[in-house]
Amino acid sequence: MNLELKDIDRIIEMAWEDRTPFDAITFQFKLKEQEVINLMRRELKPSSFRLWRARVQGRATKHSKKRMFDKGRFKCSRQRTISNNSISKR
Repeated sequence: MNLELKDIDRIIEMAWEDRTPFDAITFQFKLKEQEVINLMRRELKPSSFRLWRARVQGRATKHSKKRMFDKGRFKCSRQRTISNNSISKR
């Protein structure tokens, strides 16, 4: 799948967010969890990838079926709109 740079940056941002489940990334970008992991491995520096994997592994909020809440979505009051900021290693 060919993704634009802004899409890759958004996927990386969503993957780092604690409360954004992999299902949301799948719905929006048609990437399965393993494909997201592969993208993160490819796009992040090795140390950043290890930090991300340690953070995500076992986190219930990243998997919709393990979440405690069903309705609504959490949005932090400090969350700003996406501004095409580059957060990958490029």
